Amino acid sequence: MTHATTDATHPRTTHRAAHGTTHPAFAIEADGLRRGYTGGFEAVRGISFTVPRGEIFALLGTNGAGKTSTVELLEGLAAPSAGTARVLGHDPYRERTAVRPRIGVMLQEGGFPSELTVAETVRMWAGCTSNARPAAEALDATGLGGREQVRVKQLSGGERRRLDLALALLGRPEVLFLDEPTTGLDAEGRRDTWDLVRALRDGGTTVLLTTHYLEEAEILADRLAIMHRGQIVLTGTPAEVTAARPARIRFTLPAGVPAARLPLHLRAAEDGGRVEIRTGHLQDDLAALLGWAHDHDVRLHGLDARAASLEEAFLDIAAAADTVTEAPTPQPEADR
Repeated sequence: MTHATTDATHPRTTHRAAHGTTHPAFAIEADGLRRGYTGGFEAVRGISFTVPRGEIFALLGTNGAGKTSTVELLEGLAAPSAGTARVLGHDPYRERTAVRPRIGVMLQEGGFPSELTVAETVRMWAGCTSNARPAAEALDATGLGGREQVRVKQLSGGERRRLDLALALLGRPEVLFLDEPTTGLDAEGRRDTWDLVRALRDGGTTVLLTTHYLEEAEILADRLAIMHRGQIVLTGTPAEVTAARPARIRFTLPAGVPAARLPLHLRAAEDGGRVEIRTGHLQDDLAALLGWAHDHDVRLHGLDARAASLEEAFLDIAAAADTVTEAPTPQPEADR
């Protein structure tokens, strides 16, 4: 795990395919990437990261963190104000013709004509896609098999997201960009999409994912980066990101048993009888707590012990970044 904006965990080498051509080790590279807008607002402020081939990489952040602006640069929809972007070894904006046939893009909203049927929409999209896979294959993979004759306007929100994903997969992409892919899906649809994304990764597709569902990132991502106010504040595997945060033990003590009776080394906070212990040594402290409860014949109601989640780490990181960002900048005496 690193708090820097660069990621040097993978050597900058190339892979040589059997037919003799070379391929970059990194499917995606961002180096000092910046994106500014009219009026002086800078949405992306000098970020650097790399994504090796065959990896699921999650780009997370608070609202307005710069995720969408970053992804649009990598998709070749805009040129960076400064820095460089590379996708499959090419500049995605200036060398769009070399990149576009090899990537798939799932936007937050597809905006397809509502009067077309699912089959008509897929055929229209396939006509603009190089080496398109059979429509039935893409629809079956995303759970839309049997819905070919339904008009787009009659699809549920979750089904429209499935259609968006099916179209992103039509060109058998080497790199797949997924922007909030499971918004609107029910629990079963979300799990099915996760299974599909894992299968794509296992087949060699590189996936860059943005999501507001932190559980999704924790389950799917091989590595992730957390953005805040246009900068990357933390990168690492989900396990690395959460390992630095304390685990928690929660329970309710019986009436008449105050938290002060707990073993002294357990730093407990009590609120209306509900007790929470934060610890960096979950197994040892849980064993001590259970031993104390057994020896004193105390029932711990609603006992729940778990390691820190990515959501907790995310909220801690965002709060800490806000504290740093909002601290006043020292000014020369004459300017105060």
